[in-house]
Amino acid sequence: MSNYIINAYRKLNKIKSYKPKIVSLFSGCGGMDLSFHKAGYNLVWANDFDKSATLTFKKNISSNIHLGSIEDVDVSTIPDSDIILGGFPCQDFSQIWKKPGLYGTRGNLYSYFVEIISIKKPKMFIAENVKGLLSANRGLAIKTIIEDFQSVDTGYVVVPKLVNFANFGVPQIRERVLLFGIKIDTNFNFSIPSPTHGTSNKDLISAGEALTNIGKTIKNQEHMKIQPRTIKILKKITAGGNFTDIDKNDPLYVKGMISHVYRRIDPTKPSKTIIAAGGGGTWGYHYPEPRALTNRERARIQGFPDNFIFEGTFGEIRKQIGNAVPAVGMIPFVNEVNKLFQKEYPKTDLKKINEINKNISVKNLMKLLPEDTNFTLSQFLKEKRLF
Repeated sequence: MSNYIINAYRKLNKIKSYKPKIVSLFSGCGGMDLSFHKAGYNLVWANDFDKSATLTFKKNISSNIHLGSIEDVDVSTIPDSDIILGGFPCQDFSQIWKKPGLYGTRGNLYSYFVEIISIKKPKMFIAENVKGLLSANRGLAIKTIIEDFQSVDTGYVVVPKLVNFANFGVPQIRERVLLFGIKIDTNFNFSIPSPTHGTSNKDLISAGEALTNIGKTIKNQEHMKIQPRTIKILKKITAGGNFTDIDKNDPLYVKGMISHVYRRIDPTKPSKTIIAAGGGGTWGYHYPEPRALTNRERARIQGFPDNFIFEGTFGEIRKQIGNAVPAVGMIPFVNEVNKLFQKEYPKTDLKKINEINKNISVKNLMKLLPEDTNFTLSQFLKEKRLF
């Protein structure tokens, strides 16, 4: 049966001739990689330290994924590639938890990403992280990360963009920072794609639409065991509501510290952000059925096709899905990146743009490329009379 994911992939442009090589870092289960894979890109090497995630990656994308910490990788063993993708660890930048940022135990793992870019010198890279990256260390984290990518000796124009994936065909309010690095000698004036949803002619996709036509026997559709008390709690919570719907004097009232506690979907609206972990009522809950979402339902909301099979325990799969980049949300970006490797673009002097780009504050850079239209970095600079 058709669903929004099948329809979305009909708009993915396949690469026409040359199959660009991909290296994937901090790959997880492959949310960022899947649409590139479906477009015909050739994944030559990937890495992640989560065993169950690598098993999922192998099953659905490629066996060329290596299990282990990026800190232990010999960079010389990584094959050359045309593009490098990666969502470097975000726990220390998350808005849900404390934010030590660059000074956290995992915050500066991005430096391995920078090192690999500097040695392998791909034509382009895309890095992803949570919205909390923008405010971590009072704005120093994003500034430092961009400057480190810009300092690679071969030279990259780095374009940051805060993206709400709901505007790119994902039935979920999920804001993430994407960093696009374009090698200067390509002269590729990369264009951030226009939003495909949330405009006057295309509404956002709702959670209800996303969860239609899920077969009962499909993989990863197992239901969690749920306590009778939890069912009673959920019955008191409206569509889109959470623990705050219950009166504080009610014996079923549960004090929550974050809005995810007993959060139920609203079938008429995009889901709130799917998270990777947590107990105490943070599993994400169906509506109208008083139960937790299944992992297949989470995968639907994250834009994974039904034939994308997850490996691991229930909790491990939940973690993979919650940590992933929404798969269908990458489709418009893949279509733009294709132009580089098919050489279907007018050339622009990126060296000049890069010099100007380095002198613009990160705050102003994050304002570039408005959501209502797509245009390039050079157009932004011209509009601000900087180029």
